[in-house]
Amino acid sequence: MAQDERWQVTVVEIETPQGVARTHMHPVEEQRATLVLGHGAGGGVEAPDLQAAAEAARAEGCGVVLVEQPYRVAGRRSPARAPQLDAAWIAVVDRLRAAEEADLPLVVGGRSLGARVACRTAEEVGAVAVLCLAFPLEPPARAGKPRVSRLGELDAVSVPTLVVQGERDPFGMPPPSTTRRVVQVPGDHGLKADLGAVAAAVRSWLPGVIG
Repeated sequence: MAQDERWQVTVVEIETPQGVARTHMHPVEEQRATLVLGHGAGGGVEAPDLQAAAEAARAEGCGVVLVEQPYRVAGRRSPARAPQLDAAWIAVVDRLRAAEEADLPLVVGGRSLGARVACRTAEEVGAVAVLCLAFPLEPPARAGKPRVSRLGELDAVSVPTLVVQGERDPFGMPPPSTTRRVVQVPGDHGLKADLGAVAAAVRSWLPGVIG
């Protein structure tokens, strides 16, 4: 994705209890809200769906921060355990909020693993909404072990939630609820088949949750 003058990025490293995290800040003029997004287990913040969502959010007046977890910054491919991921994420978001000049609405989210972290920590960081890209509802079955649903992580979120899910995602399709909108787009777990549809879903939903 080409970057122009509107996409000036500031990279800032933040100390967390789990090591150094790296943030990629994409500001906007007359910012209305802040969107903080995390990456998937084996990928980084350059994932096409994250970039599409970030661009859509900026078009709606949201400053965007893409967060690299400490294990990625340290060069490790395997993610840390959930408590470590959550602790690092909370530390980053708290630091970002403390640095803001205005008390802006906060939306958190991410793709796959990053979406799970955002769901688990949404209440603690004070998010007004959660954006989930390719939520990994049910991991692939392993020999001798049943598939375990992660729907409970989604259901525990009390604020408005958007799930953008590929129609052929092997991890399954989360159901909608009174607070959760589920938008199906072409493609699989990578959400690369129709980035325009990903962006359109984000742009349609964001104005209603940031006010």
